[in-house]
Amino acid sequence: MPAYLPPLSRRRFLSASFSAAAALALGQGCASPKIKRDGNSVALLSDIHIAADPLKIERHVNMTNNLTTVTEEVLAWPQPPRMAFINGDLAFNAGEKADYATVMGLVRPLREAGVPIHLGMGNHDNRENFWKVLGSDKSVQPRLPGRQASIVRTENANWFLLDSLIQTLTTPGRLGAEQRAWLTEALDANADKPALIMIHHQPGPLFTTLKAGGLEDAPELFAILRPRRQVKAWFFGHTHRWEVSQDESGIHLINLPPVAYLFEQGRPNGWVHAQVQDNGAKLELRCLDHAHKDHGQVVNLAWRSA
Repeated sequence: MPAYLPPLSRRRFLSASFSAAAALALGQGCASPKIKRDGNSVALLSDIHIAADPLKIERHVNMTNNLTTVTEEVLAWPQPPRMAFINGDLAFNAGEKADYATVMGLVRPLREAGVPIHLGMGNHDNRENFWKVLGSDKSVQPRLPGRQASIVRTENANWFLLDSLIQTLTTPGRLGAEQRAWLTEALDANADKPALIMIHHQPGPLFTTLKAGGLEDAPELFAILRPRRQVKAWFFGHTHRWEVSQDESGIHLINLPPVAYLFEQGRPNGWVHAQVQDNGAKLELRCLDHAHKDHGQVVNLAWRSA
């Protein structure tokens, strides 16, 4: 996704500055060698909206507390997940550098526990400020210098992580012709496993109840995804609601809940634990409020035929 944060050696982290520790970050699988990990287990987070001020409250929610709670729960999972995704809107509002510095501190426990993190951009993010804070962890496709896109290969699926940010504080999203061309080639070159797409924005007219601008070039994207039968699911956030459906071709559409605040009271916020298999996936909703009626809800996805 944009940006990949590798696991950190806790000893090195504590003995050096953050920038030095980032430069010395260990590769995947090197940290926490005694912990048995589930290679098909993924923690899915979205819309964390972290402010530089850890006491910041929005819509009666302290975003820092919410992310801290989610991080603790991910780390307490019986078998730590193989990796974590945070699908956009990392920053509170306008993508300030201080917001991203706070984000990096809050996700540090995951990295020290050996959980790598992939970070994406949403409409409240600012790429330039984000890249400045990331420093040596910045990773961008040479063909897409103004965007962040990548492929994350796992045992049972290939994740295609795309960048739909048009401009900070511009609500709709857009991939653009160059990124769609890159995706087309990448899908064709990696057709050996189920393909899972992750984008911050929702597929436009399919989700209009909140009048939140979706992906403007969703029709062009669907024209790429639908005939390529290895594409099984599109994960997105942006609308701050938990919802699972399918499009006409059988592609699963998973709207991840926000870690931060809600637009509609009564809906769940939290994160999703995904267990990915070669023929489908098991999604478990983990609500911040464990008393919520949907907490622990399990959705089993069966992949469409190849």
